[in-house]
Amino acid sequence: MTIPALNARPAAPAPPGKTGPWTVPTLQDVYRARRVVDAILPRTPLLAPPALRERLGCELFVKCENLQPIGAFKVRGGLYLLSQLSPAERARGLVTASTGNHGQSIAFAARHFGARAIVYVPEDANPRKVAAMRRLGAEVVHQGADFDACREAAERRAETDGLYYVHSANEPHLIAGVATYSLEIVEAVPDLDALIVPIGAGSGVCGACIAAKGINPALQVIGVQAEGAPVVYESWRRHELLELERADTFAEGMATRVAFALPLQVIWERVDEIRLVSDAELRRAILTLLETTGLLAEGAGAAALAAAYQMRGALAGKRVGVVLSGGNLTLDGLARALAEERPW
Repeated sequence: MTIPALNARPAAPAPPGKTGPWTVPTLQDVYRARRVVDAILPRTPLLAPPALRERLGCELFVKCENLQPIGAFKVRGGLYLLSQLSPAERARGLVTASTGNHGQSIAFAARHFGARAIVYVPEDANPRKVAAMRRLGAEVVHQGADFDACREAAERRAETDGLYYVHSANEPHLIAGVATYSLEIVEAVPDLDALIVPIGAGSGVCGACIAAKGINPALQVIGVQAEGAPVVYESWRRHELLELERADTFAEGMATRVAFALPLQVIWERVDEIRLVSDAELRRAILTLLETTGLLAEGAGAAALAAAYQMRGALAGKRVGVVLSGGNLTLDGLARALAEERPW
């Protein structure tokens, strides 16, 4: 697959109502976030499927964030963020942009804390995720061809209407909240050798660096991006913030064109490696997870397993965690995977 054209750009200015540069959350912040998250959500399972161990040649642990109430890990960040806002900030109402899971997170948290939520989504957003946001009480606005186009529209809406704008990546409370799943993984498996995490905007992999690597500095944190949307990979490799002309992947959770300042600050300093996986590898990983565990993953949710299979030689005999970050796959998406690919 041809990588879309990349352009260097300066660090993005702070969104409406925010100031930068942002402070990177600490391990202590993650423990604070866990008090909030644990009071609202049950902890998700960490499975060690024998069939996956046989196929990959390593002891593989699957963190089942697809079993969250919104079907994705993002809910942790939304809840912690809303818990930290003042009553006046909540009363203003919130606006954000999302391809789906982040928007569900903000909608879920806003309902829990009694705030208004507006979510801008791309024109072709996953209908399952859009319906879920509306059921949670959010106002959903379709605008723009992709995530970054609707993000710009959400930023304009925040400025004109005085709403509290929630950036999906340049937001320390979101990162601290989602980092709680990494905390759960390393507490369950203290001698983990590697943790593999999908990357969209980057909150999840940052959380893994802060929490898991904060507890076990010897742990390797490995990020995963789609081949057709490699903006974080290229920004990490070239050590500059970049943006793509387009993002070309069916995995909407990783279909980002712009690298953001706060996550890249963490990624440059702490991520050990970033891998690229093809859409075909993502579909095979979806089917392999379904066959071996009975768990449904969306494209981004299967990315960590796809990378683990790609790296199986280097990971042989090791203890490896993979994050099944979300399970909101459409039936059409599953049908295409079944028609085009087979499990490993």
